[in-house]
Formats: sequence, structure tokens, C-alpha cells
Amino acid sequence: MPIHDWTRVDAGIFHHFHQAWGMAISIALNDGILPSEYYALAEQVVGRVEPEADEVLGRLGPDVVALQRPPLPANFTPTRGGVMTLEAAPPRTKYHLRTEEETYAKKANRVVIRHRSDHRVIALIEVVSPGNKDSTDGLQSFLRKANEVLEGGVHLLIIDLFPAGPRDPEGLHPLIREDLSQPVDPDGEPFRFDPDKPLLLMSYVAAPGSRAFVEPVAVGDELPPMPLFLTNKEYVPVPLSSTYETAWRALPAFWREVLTPPRPE
Repeated sequence: MPIHDWTRVDAGIFHHFHQAWGMAISIALNDGILPSEYYALAEQVVGRVEPEADEVLGRLGPDVVALQRPPLPANFTPTRGGVMTLEAAPPRTKYHLRTEEETYAKKANRVVIRHRSDHRVIALIEVVSPGNKDSTDGLQSFLRKANEVLEGGVHLLIIDLFPAGPRDPEGLHPLIREDLSQPVDPDGEPFRFDPDKPLLLMSYVAAPGSRAFVEPVAVGDELPPMPLFLTNKEYVPVPLSSTYETAWRALPAFWREVLTPPRPE
């Protein structure tokens, strides 16, 4: 299914789609893509973060719930799910980037990936909303949280289906990790913003020598799978296209018609 032009509807319509997409992604990940020692939850909203919550979640603010921590069952046998490794199967994004020096960079409605052993947060999937980019305060808050996530050792996949604007003229990637600009492969390209593909899919490895995998897309393109890292070398591919289509079916027919371009006569 091609990407739709979400600037044609107001933020409330995208919010409905966003919620459905996050749930569809969670279901897909829990249905055999994630190794059995991990699980995905759609973001849960609470009034405050409990004191015993993960340190990283505490820094994120009151929009991720603290969980009770039951012990891992004694008879639990881990399985590998759809896990891949950088060495054996590097993600096929246009850009595979790293810092010029192999050092850990201090600069730096979601799906939360946790480990079953202690329920700590391993990774987050963030779908950018209009409110993240329509004001300076909204953008700075988004960037600050993204940096805190990566600095806290949590891997991050960001899906931005809104075009670059005056506050992010080259998309969000240079604002999130400007230092991640050099190609890993000597034959690769440094990141360059392409106005013909102004939407960005960005996967970040939060580890020493952290890396970025960035795929530019445009309205009308089909979403490719994107890597979601579980360690600094292992990842699972997130099926963005099929989950997008599932969320699309959750939209009322009226709004699907508004977002569907007319067929050429």
C-alpha cells in the first residue's frame, strides 16, 4: 500500500491512524518476529511515572507506565524469532551511517520493547505526529526525548511521514544525530536530504560507536521494512507496509476517501 499524504487531514485523524498503527506493529512483533525473551507493548499513558520505573522511562516523563515485574517462568525456553545480525544481513536502507569517531555520542503514541527477564526497556518505536513538528517547543521536546532515549542505551526507530518544514528543513535526522553522517561502507554515501523523498524512516543503535540506518521515502511509495535493534548487532525487521495497511482499514471510509488520490481519467 502506498504512503498517503497525511498533510491533507487534521492532526486528530492522523492520531486515530497512529494509535491503530502502533497496535498493529505491536501485534506483528509479538506474533513471532521478536525473540521470545522480548515483548512489545503499545504506549500506556499514566499521570506520573512510579519511582521504581526504569531510569530511562523516568527521564521520558509521565507518558510511559511503570510495570509490575513478575519473575521469568522457570520453564521458559528462549527462541530467536526473526532476529538478524549486522554482519550476516545488514539492513538495506539507502544510508548506513556512523560517527566520524567510534565513540558513544552524548547528543542524541510509541511502541515499547521490553526484555522478559527484568522487563527493562530495550527499544522504542516512535511515529512522528504533527504536534512534534508544528512548533519550536514541540520539536525541541521531541528531540530532547529522542536524545535521552539514545543516551540511556535504548535503541530507537522513528517513522516520520510528514515532510520537512521550516523547523526541520533537511528532515529530523540531522537534528537528532548530526554526528551520524558518515557512511560505514567506503562506497556508501553521506546523508543528503532529498526533496523528492522528504519523509524519513530512521533506525538508531544506542551503543558505543552508534549507527543510523536512514531510508528516505515519499508519498506514493510503499513502506520498506525497517530494522529495530535489540542489541548493538542484532535487530528484527519491522513490517511497516503490512501494519500500515492494517491501520488504514481502521480509518472511517470517509477519511480513506479524502486521503485517496483520484484515479486519472
